[in-house]
Amino acid sequence: MYKRLNVQLFWIALTTLVVTTFVAPVVPQARRRATYTEFPHSVKAHGQECSTCHKFPSSNWKTVRPADQAFPDITEYPEHASCVSCHKQQFFKGTRPNICTICHIASSPKGGPRHPFQNPREAFDKSKKAEKASSDWAVSFPHDKHIDIVSQNSSSSLFRNAHFTFSREPRRMAEESCKVCHQTMSPQGNSDDEFLTKPPANIGDGFWLKKGTFKSSPLGHTTCFTCHSADTGLAPEPQNCAGCHKAPGAKLPVDIDEKILTRTGKLERPMAEAWRLRESSGVFRHEHFAHVDLSCSTCHSVETMKTNEPATMRVSISSCASCHVTAKLDDGGALNYEADMRSKNAKFECVKCHLSFGSKPIPTSHLEAIKAAGK
Repeated sequence: MYKRLNVQLFWIALTTLVVTTFVAPVVPQARRRATYTEFPHSVKAHGQECSTCHKFPSSNWKTVRPADQAFPDITEYPEHASCVSCHKQQFFKGTRPNICTICHIASSPKGGPRHPFQNPREAFDKSKKAEKASSDWAVSFPHDKHIDIVSQNSSSSLFRNAHFTFSREPRRMAEESCKVCHQTMSPQGNSDDEFLTKPPANIGDGFWLKKGTFKSSPLGHTTCFTCHSADTGLAPEPQNCAGCHKAPGAKLPVDIDEKILTRTGKLERPMAEAWRLRESSGVFRHEHFAHVDLSCSTCHSVETMKTNEPATMRVSISSCASCHVTAKLDDGGALNYEADMRSKNAKFECVKCHLSFGSKPIPTSHLEAIKAAGK
């Protein structure tokens, strides 16, 4: 009997030793506190109709813009009922619920001031929250449907001059259509200072952002609602959020050096956003004397551009090749020169047109452009 008991105790001890030695103990993990700094629309539970939370128009639409520029719009966060319907537990957790900080600057039983809503952009971009904010959406703007019907007239207001018209000069008309929405940002004009901010004393041949580099794009709803208003009934109507706001397409790698962007100084948010897009470049300057008189269609395939599909927004190498690729190296082609330098020195960086891309292998498309010019 004692022998049997000893055997049982032996196996119990052995089993305990194996479990404690080779099986990782289950340690209770501290539950991470949700930050609630943003409202992610991509969460499955949030994939509801926009009108479930956003009511058109907002009660404050008459006061967020100057009286003579106000129009019915969504300009405020959803009401509390939109939050409580799903987040009742978090909403009533403690005297200062953390979930409130999505909209409010600080949690408080009395509510307290809110962060500026992301529309109007003109006000939001000046706020602290805008510094690190990003949108869950890409605006779907099919250029081909607009270039023939949008034009400038003699009105001095940029935002009240888009109207329907048909031109017998489609090329000129297309260029005028571009100017309605896209203006040169921070142009140099008659200034002798070519840089946007003062460069370091030791900049040498290093890159520094120059004036007149980027083109602007419409902010918020101001330009769009000129035509797509409640009065015109032109689809998509203003209350149809999903008509324009789409899930963004696959992002393309961007030619940007974040360290350079930081050192350049605090840029206006639209300019910083433009720099991070693949179709933009901190090196290409729209205001350069060789570029300023070119038509937009020289580089941009306007008819196929869709703003929520990044691949359609890219500028092809063939656009650059028309000026920067020559039949022979001695003819002065910039791409010819940099490709030749790379062939001699693998560490050579192509900085004429690129920042971070300049250290990567030369794409086949670039080499093919040189071959085509040589023929």
